[in-house]
Amino acid sequence: MLKNIKPRTYQETIFNSATTKNSLVVLPTGLGKTLIAILLSTSRLDNYPKSKVLVLAPTKPLAEQHLKTFRKHMDLSEEQIVLFTGMVRPEKRAELWSAAKIVVSTPQGIENDVISKRIPLADVSLLVFDEAHRAVKDYAYVFIAEQYEKQAKHPRILALTASPGSEMSQIEDVCANLFIENIEIRTEDDEDIKSYIQETSVNWVEIDFPESLNNIRKYLEMCFKNKLLQTKELGFIQGNISSYTKTSLLALQGELRGRISSGEKDYSILKSISLLAEAMKVQHALELLESQGLDPLNKYIQKLESQAVSGTVKAVKNLVKDNYFIHAKNKLEEMISKGFEHPKLDVLKKIVSDEIQNKKNVKIIIFSQYRSSSSKIKSLLDELSLKSKMFIGQTTREEKGLSQKEQKEIIQEFSEGKFNCLISTSVGEEGLDIPQVDLVIFYEPIPSAIRSIQRRGRTGRLEEGRVIVLMTKKTRDEAYRWSSHHKEKKMHRNLSNLKNKLSGFEPIIRKNKKLDSFVKKESESAPLKIIVDYREKGSNILKLLVREGIEVDLRHLQVGDYLLSEDIAVEYKTKKDFVDSIIDGRLLQQLKDLRKYVRPLLVIQGEEDIYTQRNVHPNAIRGMLSTIAVSYRIPTIFTKNEEDTAGLFQIIAKREQDPEKKDFQMHTAKPISLKEQQEYIVSSLPNIGGALAKPLLKEFKTVKKLINASEEQLKKVNLIGEKKAKKIREVIDIEYVDD
Repeated sequence: MLKNIKPRTYQETIFNSATTKNSLVVLPTGLGKTLIAILLSTSRLDNYPKSKVLVLAPTKPLAEQHLKTFRKHMDLSEEQIVLFTGMVRPEKRAELWSAAKIVVSTPQGIENDVISKRIPLADVSLLVFDEAHRAVKDYAYVFIAEQYEKQAKHPRILALTASPGSEMSQIEDVCANLFIENIEIRTEDDEDIKSYIQETSVNWVEIDFPESLNNIRKYLEMCFKNKLLQTKELGFIQGNISSYTKTSLLALQGELRGRISSGEKDYSILKSISLLAEAMKVQHALELLESQGLDPLNKYIQKLESQAVSGTVKAVKNLVKDNYFIHAKNKLEEMISKGFEHPKLDVLKKIVSDEIQNKKNVKIIIFSQYRSSSSKIKSLLDELSLKSKMFIGQTTREEKGLSQKEQKEIIQEFSEGKFNCLISTSVGEEGLDIPQVDLVIFYEPIPSAIRSIQRRGRTGRLEEGRVIVLMTKKTRDEAYRWSSHHKEKKMHRNLSNLKNKLSGFEPIIRKNKKLDSFVKKESESAPLKIIVDYREKGSNILKLLVREGIEVDLRHLQVGDYLLSEDIAVEYKTKKDFVDSIIDGRLLQQLKDLRKYVRPLLVIQGEEDIYTQRNVHPNAIRGMLSTIAVSYRIPTIFTKNEEDTAGLFQIIAKREQDPEKKDFQMHTAKPISLKEQQEYIVSSLPNIGGALAKPLLKEFKTVKKLINASEEQLKKVNLIGEKKAKKIREVIDIEYVDD
């Protein structure tokens, strides 16, 4: 199956070990991790001809890049190497899956397909996780790996990364979550890859923090210290306030919130939480001033002032009224009016100007933490008549971004040399294959070893690479520089230690008891079935239900979020969402609709105090709870967290779904009007549901005409294909047999 490949010695060595054991491959960027995946894919398909290979990558641009590489080096048709993303409809994914040998996908869509059982993992003989360091906590990789180990007939996992993390606990988590049995590490010092490494020089450019900006910093620092001193007076900070870092302040804030959630109503705790929130915002302002510049700081302050006017968060309202904060803002406006800026911009301008003069078709990537800084850098480069484009993430509620299509086009144009400089936020750090980048510039150091390695990896692929890091002296830039440096060294030490103690891997894997419990539970009884509204697809509750062997069916529900039986529909809310739905008025309509079911249920989740979620009088919440119980007669159950909620749903479903009763096949709420009754009947046909019931009834006018329609007539309706039409006729025409 291979074409246009001549493996290097280290790639063959790693491939050989990966054929027999689930392997984590740690290789510097640009040394062909994907080619190892291609070699192993060919081997697995050769050994198991009826199987498939699934390749996962965290972003669409990276997935598209892998698709291109696999098609280039594997002698298979385009229909056999396909791409899945969120833009591909679930029905289309199932169709593509059946014909494909290699499926390249982002993980979220696959996760939903696994939950819905649209895609079986049983016949996947190789599962590849790119950027495997993401396989921690609740990221989709973790759930997919677990389900793969449960379902696959011939499982094999290959995990790829340039930087798995600096902490031993994180590396161990990745290995345990992906069932890793073997680690293959290569560093730039290893003999078998030295000849393939392109030298990358890293030049640190130190910049003095100007005295003209120091007055702004002094006022912000006084504001920050004042918030901590007030918290100390309330008794929640011990010792010297200067010893408190961002991490320790977040930990303290979390601890105080936990005390509120457990029932403490002390005003001093609430006040301290608010003060710490103010302190964190001031810390962010200081970071923008020291490492980014005046324009990003000014935009941040304007955003806070806007939130203070339109929002309800007391921490923001109090901060913008703080005298020290006001003095800092006034000094900032004065500096901007005088034309002052952070000296980094002038240094950057000179570096880029020199590069243009030295090389006409130079390719530069400038990494910046913040979109506001990227915009300022873009304006600077426009002044130099240098062709540049910003590469940022997708649109959020607050900021307009780039679509995935636009991101792809920009990378393609940059690769083809249509413009010289790519100004990128963190979205460009991971995995992008852009050949022959002459220079990578860090606008600021970052404290993450993983991200530093990924940024540097954008250059030095085909020829010698260069990296320049701009660092403002006597600011947090210096701290971030050394933090990243030490973390990177620690990461390499930990990987080497782990590699030398592979016997320790077995206990790590055995800690994962999920598989044993799953098999045991599955054998005890037939699986339960819970129907879930598709808008809940990102919830961990679904994963928890699937892990318990429950069949989850994702559908569009017009009423409720979870159907636990034909009679029981659940409206599920977190405590915050519950209070929000009181304020925006949607709750009463949702409850009214919920009563279409015989036994409606409201579940409210969260350990926090429901009366402190928003600036709402407690009597308004009590009144609503009373209305739900007395007027609507809907039971309300409070759960602590997602595990508690999933456990509750399982218990109710088990009570309701008696195996001696008919199969659990409900599809919507009990109909009330004639129109709803007609839609109810049609929506029960195979693969129809509420969404397609309406267009079918519009086409055929009556249920009788629809029932009598031929396959050809059915196929004339939009979204009714050959398979759906055939299934509908089978249900209508084939004689009923009582088993």
